[in-house]
Amino acid sequence: MGYENRRAAGKQLAEALSQYSGGDTVVLALPRGGVVLGAEVARRLKVPLGVVLVRKIGHPSDEEYAIGAISEKGDPVYNKFEISGVDEGWLRHEEASARELIERRRKMYYGGDLIPPSISGKLVVVVDDGMATGLTMRAAIQSVNNQRPKQIIVAVPVASVESIEALKGLADQLIILDKPEGFMGAVGAHYQEFKQVNDEEVRRLLQEVNHDIQHSFAAR
Repeated sequence: MGYENRRAAGKQLAEALSQYSGGDTVVLALPRGGVVLGAEVARRLKVPLGVVLVRKIGHPSDEEYAIGAISEKGDPVYNKFEISGVDEGWLRHEEASARELIERRRKMYYGGDLIPPSISGKLVVVVDDGMATGLTMRAAIQSVNNQRPKQIIVAVPVASVESIEALKGLADQLIILDKPEGFMGAVGAHYQEFKQVNDEEVRRLLQEVNHDIQHSFAAR
């Protein structure tokens, strides 16, 4: 299955998650592209939207090829085969740079009347636009799990077989719209439009969705 864009994929993902509407559910999306889908899911479920801040660590010879990932509330996760022979000093430098970026994004996304949703004891739906290696999602799950949720559900439109194997036993449930056997090698290959999402759009979506949810509760 292909998707017109992230928003269209988010709407389909929201339908697959409709049983988790309301209650103690919180949607957390991976910035930046995953927030577009997360916004659609949170609107459909009528629940708060937040982000789980993670950063990919690319290979020294190809930064687009992930060999690891790091979150704001967890240790780095790596593909142990890919980091064999990689300079340890270089890895420590990349980890420090990733944490600096994560902190900058936290300051960009939150502030004023916009604060991260509490997830302790909640059913947390972690959303992204897809999974190729599964490393960023592994780091995201670790970060969420450190905050003691009741349950973690990972929801993506597309995922590789490799990424699903990487998540075995880490989440309570995986919801994937497309068959992993049909993964086309890159998440973007499954979208007709796959443009970059900037930090301003992430913050705008967080503000809009949570503002709408707060007003919805106030009107009850």
